[in-house]
Amino acid sequence: MLAILKKEINTFFASPIAYLVIGVFLLLNGLFLWLFKGENNILDYGFADLSSFFLLAPWILIFLIPAVTMRSFSDEKKQGTLELLLTKPITHLNIVLGKYFGAFVLILIALLPTLLYVYTVYQLGNPVGNLDFGSTLGSYFGLLFLIAAYTAIGVFASTLSDNQIVAFITAVAICFMFYIGFESVANFTSSNFIDQLGMNAHYKSISRGVIDTRDIIYFLSITAFFIMLTKLNINKE
Repeated sequence: MLAILKKEINTFFASPIAYLVIGVFLLLNGLFLWLFKGENNILDYGFADLSSFFLLAPWILIFLIPAVTMRSFSDEKKQGTLELLLTKPITHLNIVLGKYFGAFVLILIALLPTLLYVYTVYQLGNPVGNLDFGSTLGSYFGLLFLIAAYTAIGVFASTLSDNQIVAFITAVAICFMFYIGFESVANFTSSNFIDQLGMNAHYKSISRGVIDTRDIIYFLSITAFFIMLTKLNINKE
């Protein structure tokens, strides 16, 4: 697994993909949070608070993570190297996990510079340091679990086609459905059960600063489910 992980990370950073993803993620967040006027602008918000970032980031990641994962297996299929990879003395699960963690680590690297936002808002508080660290830490945990689930969905989608664009669109659609789709259906049916099937309800719950084991189990289950689906798909190759 470690060999696949290293190969994935080296491949990302040997091409413009890694730098483009990190740059786009930081640029879009920076523009909406600090420059563009509106309800997401922290300077216009009037409070030393990062809630705008944690509301905006999941939507940006819905598109950026599939852009990273779309090549995971679809590229191997297109180049005809997947069969060769599957003959290596490594289990199919380890191949999937290597691909998965390679993309996951890249997104984490993109997330690290956002800690500068925490320091900036900390300094902007009146008095300095007037920041709800519990809520901020909980929101980062929620974002990590969300990234884990998005990445698993993206890697799964890349096994469905040898066309990277198809894999990208499929991953975006599934991520969108799980993040906000179930909540939209629940709003029409007034069903709390359907609402709990969506990621947004659990993400918002963790973002309050209270880590509930039900939310953690939910995200781990979604992640494990799509990783196993990915393994089943490549077993058919």
